[in-house]
Amino acid sequence: MLTLVTGTTGQVGKRFVPRLLAQSRPGEQIRVLVRDAARAEPFAALGAEVVEGDLRDDAVLGKAVSGVDAVVNVAASFRGVPDEEAWAVNRDAAVALGRAAQASGVRRFVQVSTAIVYGTGRGRPLTEEDESRPGGDMWGAYGESKVAAERELLALDTMDVRVARLPFVYGEGDPHLANSMHWAASWASTQRLHMGHHADVAQGLLRILHAPGVAGRVYNIADDAPVTAVDLHQLNGVELPTDMHERTDPDPWFGIMSTERIRRELGYRPLFPTVWTARDAGVL
Repeated sequence: MLTLVTGTTGQVGKRFVPRLLAQSRPGEQIRVLVRDAARAEPFAALGAEVVEGDLRDDAVLGKAVSGVDAVVNVAASFRGVPDEEAWAVNRDAAVALGRAAQASGVRRFVQVSTAIVYGTGRGRPLTEEDESRPGGDMWGAYGESKVAAERELLALDTMDVRVARLPFVYGEGDPHLANSMHWAASWASTQRLHMGHHADVAQGLLRILHAPGVAGRVYNIADDAPVTAVDLHQLNGVELPTDMHERTDPDPWFGIMSTERIRRELGYRPLFPTVWTARDAGVL
């Protein structure tokens, strides 16, 4: 089995690939697509095959998927980039990769997505059956482009497509946790953020990749206890704003996901059920 992984130099990809390589069985091979081969040297040293090129180049896609059995598309362009780039990477390139994979005979395709696609909250944990409801402070080209990619990829009915929706990912030196203060500094004290450690994101992706009989399924990946704005300040060693407790949370269930499906169907259990568990283990 040959598995192609994209987005391997990003915060999720560069932590997922070593775990994928470490758990590979005899006869299983990993190929990574990178724009700069020098940045893939750590993967090559672990045994990965490296293909250099841009995900947005059709000629590169053909080379990348040639002979591949499965694809894990981790590549993404996050918030803060121009809208055109978000659409070009998150939807257009993802769909082009899916179509190239389909044409090449790839059997399985895992699209890595985000909880942002749900949009506004529902007054309860979000389930995979919930439709996208655009809105909220975090909505924009990132969420719009990711949900559009999901829909187009899941419509490729001659290929087994699965979708993983990630929470706020942190751990192992990822600056994402510190970056959370860009938002949390203006939040109400009780405003929550659903998180997942890199080890558990990788665990979830591996389960989704290898599970038989789940074509077309969407799975939420997250930990067991969303953190509050107060928690985020404490984790980052930042003093609480004096007016924090006077603020109001505009959407208390925004981004809070149910993990019942991945637990029941794929046996997922977070290694780090809370960010405090990860802190105590020294893996922030």
